[in-house]
Amino acid sequence: MFNKMMVTDFDVNNKKVLVRVDFNVPIKDGKVGDDTRIQAALPTIKYLLAHDAAVILCSHLGRPKGEPDPAFSLKPVAEYLGSLIDADVKFVGDCIGEKAEAAAAALKPGQVLVLENTRFYAGEKKNDPEMAKQLASLADLFVNDAFGSAHRAHASTAGVADYLPAAAGFLLEKEIKYLGNAIADPETPFVAILGGAKVSDKIGVIENLLTKSDKILIGGGMANTFFKAQGYNVADSLVEEDALGTAKDLLAKAGGKLVLPIDMVIANAFDANADSRVMDVGDVPAGWRILDIGPKTVEKFSEIIKSAGTVVWNGPMGVFEFEKFAQGTFAIAKALAESDATGIVGGGDSASAIKKSGLEDKITHISTGGGASLEMLEGKILPGLAVLQDK
Repeated sequence: MFNKMMVTDFDVNNKKVLVRVDFNVPIKDGKVGDDTRIQAALPTIKYLLAHDAAVILCSHLGRPKGEPDPAFSLKPVAEYLGSLIDADVKFVGDCIGEKAEAAAAALKPGQVLVLENTRFYAGEKKNDPEMAKQLASLADLFVNDAFGSAHRAHASTAGVADYLPAAAGFLLEKEIKYLGNAIADPETPFVAILGGAKVSDKIGVIENLLTKSDKILIGGGMANTFFKAQGYNVADSLVEEDALGTAKDLLAKAGGKLVLPIDMVIANAFDANADSRVMDVGDVPAGWRILDIGPKTVEKFSEIIKSAGTVVWNGPMGVFEFEKFAQGTFAIAKALAESDATGIVGGGDSASAIKKSGLEDKITHISTGGGASLEMLEGKILPGLAVLQDK
């Protein structure tokens, strides 16, 4: 299934290896919040250190405007990484140019160098060949292990591969195997659960999955657009007006494959403490809005999940930031954890929900990349994977 060169296919002894990692993690008061993405990169980093490579790590963090911004420095991440591995971790306040070149030149086998945020340069997002060339000049080999950024054709995810031999790291391989296999050769019945706010983000995914899955369960804000397309009055609920036509087409095309909620939790305000009540799907009273799936829907969806062979889930079932309207999402997480299906959760909010529910050990695979996993479910080729050498 995975036909790209791996880091294990190269002799890395005494070599400088540039690894694109996904260290785009939450930083609060100069400290790393959730370290999931850092932990996910450790197998590749440790493998390289064990095989006497000098490891140079590059990543973006947040959304600086193509220029240096201390709020988005990777320095706290470098310090945190130093506490996780038994190696000398250095940091340099630049990713290209003289300072970076000097730090890379001085790096010895068994040491790690973390470069500053690649998005401090406008050339990163433009996939500027000059920036890619300068990054590549620091090393002998390029390893892409940043699944969370593999759907972006940027200088550090794709451009570098024009100037160096390029291979995949262990995380990238694992992600592609799970997600790719789920679509190419799933154990059936194959069930997809799609939530989140927008139908427009998931049109391609729904169209691709209609040809491959047995059932697609729809929840979250995107269900409201389907309800309105069916003629219900959804009052103050979030609706994508310009996606109503698409929702109608999808319902017509899907036959019985698209399964919508049969009841819902409505609230009289978009607020954590709003008054709420459960109602069957129908016209929502004026001034109220849909914020979660209801208990009958949970039961119906759970039955389908329990009989599935493979389940892919992307997007929460309700406004799970508010505890009161997180019940549907947590109940679906529980159903997936208790089922015998191969459960694959796309990154982003669904991954956060699984972590919050404390069930992550019971799920087969939780992806580190929201956007990248969506593009794979859409059947797209990821640029950061396409540039790697074929086996």
